Amino acid sequence: MIVATLDIDAVAAFLGAADLRSFTRAAEALGTTQSLVSTRVKRLEEVLGRALLQRHPRLVRLTAEGERFVPAARELLAAHERARAAFTEAPERISVGISEQAVGADAPALLARLFGHDPTLVISLRIERSSLLETAFERGELDVAVMLRIGQGRTGEVLRRDAFGWFAAPTLTRDSSRPLPLVSLMTECALRRHAIEAVSGAGLSWREAFVGGGMAAVLAAVQGGLGVTPLAARIAPLGAVDVGTDWGLPVLGSSEVVLRSNVATPRANAFVRELAAAFRGPVQR
Repeated sequence: MIVATLDIDAVAAFLGAADLRSFTRAAEALGTTQSLVSTRVKRLEEVLGRALLQRHPRLVRLTAEGERFVPAARELLAAHERARAAFTEAPERISVGISEQAVGADAPALLARLFGHDPTLVISLRIERSSLLETAFERGELDVAVMLRIGQGRTGEVLRRDAFGWFAAPTLTRDSSRPLPLVSLMTECALRRHAIEAVSGAGLSWREAFVGGGMAAVLAAVQGGLGVTPLAARIAPLGAVDVGTDWGLPVLGSSEVVLRSNVATPRANAFVRELAAAFRGPVQR
């Protein structure tokens, strides 16, 4: 079987839709339109003679043939980017900060995707709490920052709004005669302070059940049944349940995931579009 030459833009459109599970978000990441992304993917499927994506009203999924094609598509796109940058005098560098409470357990998949976006772009990454990222951005230490914001804050593009909940392992039961076992990040965490103020304001007693040095530790403690933790619903650990209503806990409201950027070059702007698109939609479990 002889296959015609593959269109690089079509391959990029396919990978964008496959990774983000949305033609709309892929278009945002690529700086184009939803209809053009859809058209390019359709033409690629015609050239390959294979259906690569399943189209649903609100979701796009890979077919078996699509999953088979993904590794080769990534290699092709990476080789194309290296070829384009062959005569670049110096690699472009970009410093990025991401709040771990904004990305949660999706960090490995997100980082693999972003670092594979442009192999010739040198990315310096910090994953830490939002208050430190905000300060670093103001000092000029970061080119891009994605932060969790509770209440009012400085300027920035709102990528999404997340509702908070009280999450615990399904096996954990509430003993109203005992203080609420709280799992949280370190004492400097704004969400921790927000949760404690809400619990105290509701007249509920609480105790420190676990303090984690990072989100991985917090999520593990919740899954292990050590206590309840306040989290944005989209980053709650797999299998955890929102016990807020059943346990009579106060409503925590919501937060914003905010992007701040001061990049100026086309390559850096393309990376920021990709980053923003990755944070806009819901997590697929």
